[in-house]
Amino acid sequence: MDERIITQAIIDRYFQKLKENLSVDVAVVGGGPSGLVCSYFLSKNGYQVALFERKLSIGGGMWGGGMMFNEIVVQEEGKRILDEFEIRSLPYCEGYYTADSIEAISTLCSKTVKAGVSIFNLLSAEDLIVRENRVSGLVLNWTAVEMANLHVDPLTIHSKFVVDATGHATEVVAILQRKNDIRLFTETGKIMGERSLWAEAAERDTLLNTREVYPGLFVTGMAANATFGSYRMGPIFGGMLLSGEKAASLITQELKRWK
Repeated sequence: MDERIITQAIIDRYFQKLKENLSVDVAVVGGGPSGLVCSYFLSKNGYQVALFERKLSIGGGMWGGGMMFNEIVVQEEGKRILDEFEIRSLPYCEGYYTADSIEAISTLCSKTVKAGVSIFNLLSAEDLIVRENRVSGLVLNWTAVEMANLHVDPLTIHSKFVVDATGHATEVVAILQRKNDIRLFTETGKIMGERSLWAEAAERDTLLNTREVYPGLFVTGMAANATFGSYRMGPIFGGMLLSGEKAASLITQELKRWK
């Protein structure tokens, strides 16, 4: 085996993939369950999607189930998404199902890639492209650069829409709020913050809060509840899955009208 060919193959294929995603229909930030489901359905609808995850692993907090017990709970409505991805689940009691968290998130990752989504890990969104009062792309850098606090200039990608699927931290919305004199589509015009755990209310509100928070920028999953001031839900994931599906549906409607 020739080490030079191995190295060249990795470089050539990676940069081919990166160049093909410098301008996309949708850029999703955050590779947890809602970001993956959103990306999957958008790609199935025929749109070019790139997903950027700051960590080495894709999957967010689903890997650990509840308190490192690697099982998750999904309610009746969310089971439909598990079935879509062919993730096995078991009925626990009326209206509640369990699934192995490792099977769930690894399958979500695999099916999303096979649907045509390009996933880039170890990349962080450090800024946004904002033009004429609208989000129109991401400013990206290596997560290692961010962690080492190095002064290295980033690169950019352009997109018609951006999705913040970064969870509790609402990283993308926070950047937009911090760096720009803007008003979000929230009651206060600012990030309202996450409230304490209340599974029933959080699951309901996750879907209600999955929407556009500023022109060109959508929120999904826990980022939606944290942005609009609702509760966290703990290790029940139906709302997260359904939120990703809803975000994809809303963006698809917008893309059909895109000029």
